[in-house]
Amino acid sequence: MSIVYGALTPADAARCAELEAQLFDGDDPWPERAFLAELAAKHIRYVAARDEGKLVGYAGIARLGRKKPYEYEIHTIGVDPAYHGRGIGRRMLTDLLEHAGDGTVFLEVRTDNVPAIKLYESFGFVNVGLRRRYYRASGADAYTMRREVT
Repeated sequence: MSIVYGALTPADAARCAELEAQLFDGDDPWPERAFLAELAAKHIRYVAARDEGKLVGYAGIARLGRKKPYEYEIHTIGVDPAYHGRGIGRRMLTDLLEHAGDGTVFLEVRTDNVPAIKLYESFGFVNVGLRRRYYRASGADAYTMRREVT
C-alpha cells in the first residue's frame, strides 16, 4: 500500500458519494452534487488519499468569514472502511489543520464515534457543546469540538 495525498477533484465526487453512503448510512450521507458544490467554493479546501489511483479517503475544511482572524470548520473526513486504522484520517486531518494555520477550527462528530473523538482530542480539540439530534435521519447527537492554537 502506497497512499498518495493530493487535491480532491470534481471527478472524485461520485466516489466520495459512494464512500459517504457506506460511512454515514442512516445519517444523510452527502450526494455527488454536494461534493461538486463544495469543490466549486473558493473558501473550501479538500484533500484526497489514493491507493494506486483509487480514492480511499477525503477530507474538507471551510474558512468562515472574510476577515482575519479566520475561523474554520471541518466539513467532513471519510476513509474507506477497508483502509481504517492505517493513519489516513490522521494524515488528512494534519493537512487540513496546516491549511488553517493559527485559526480556530470547529467540527461536529457523532457522540458515539469514539475513534474519531480520540483522534480529534489527540490534535488538541476539546468538546465545547452538545447538539441534540444533529444527525436528523438517525436522530443521533453530535459534539461540537474546537481547536485553538495559542
